[in-house]
Amino acid sequence: MEPFSLKNREYFVIKEWTDRFPNITAGFTTKNGGCSQNEFEGLNVGLHVKDSYEAVSQNRKHVAGLLGFSPDRWVGAEQTHEVRIQKVSKEDQGKGSLIYEDSFPGTDGFFTYDTGVLLTLCYADCVPLYFLHEKTGAIGIAHAGWKGTVEGIGKKMAEFYRNEGIDLREVQAVIGPSICENCYIVDDRVISKVQKILEDVEIKPYNLINDNQYHLDLKKLNMQILLNAGILEDNILITEYCTSCDKDYFFSHRRDKGRTGRMMSFIGWKEEV
Repeated sequence: MEPFSLKNREYFVIKEWTDRFPNITAGFTTKNGGCSQNEFEGLNVGLHVKDSYEAVSQNRKHVAGLLGFSPDRWVGAEQTHEVRIQKVSKEDQGKGSLIYEDSFPGTDGFFTYDTGVLLTLCYADCVPLYFLHEKTGAIGIAHAGWKGTVEGIGKKMAEFYRNEGIDLREVQAVIGPSICENCYIVDDRVISKVQKILEDVEIKPYNLINDNQYHLDLKKLNMQILLNAGILEDNILITEYCTSCDKDYFFSHRRDKGRTGRMMSFIGWKEEV
């Protein structure tokens, strides 16, 4: 079952979660709408790309209005393709929401129990990972490019939950829109790192296509990492959307040769009125 449902042309929601929990906001923006121009045309929400600050700020405020979650409640990260996860609370609201320099440095994942905080990260092919523990309300989000993936940011998030005393068999995870296997070619250097973390896995998420060229399925690789970490297969949902193939919805760093905008993953509990 496809976990992402198009709410309107500007964003998707994780339907199973938003249907079950009316006060959760969880999903992924598209490239459509917004006021950015040229290669960033549309709803670019990346503060760190060379787009107009005014346009990106306006786009982010527009998304905030769509989600009913004002920017002064968002948190954002520098995103350095590493595995640092930051636990945040209401005291962190607004950091990195409209000013990149205020973002959490060296951070590619967030975790919180608090309501009224929207966890946000940006993407243009990398894998968004979402986490939810119903009993405690613990939510998490992570940015997994190939480097963060092989370094184990998914495993790191699972360990974060375990260290909080949470039973990983009760944690739900969603793997969001990102580049697909057919669109993603990597070399021996990357595959050697993948092989090290999948030594005991029979079916590999990559295929040799030429000398020093492989198709790599980052979504399936992240799924295997989450399974190895202790999250149950029945509790993991994985999207079929590809940021490169589905050009009507998404920016893509590979497809657009590096000059492109960014989408945003988001998850947060709204405060009870």
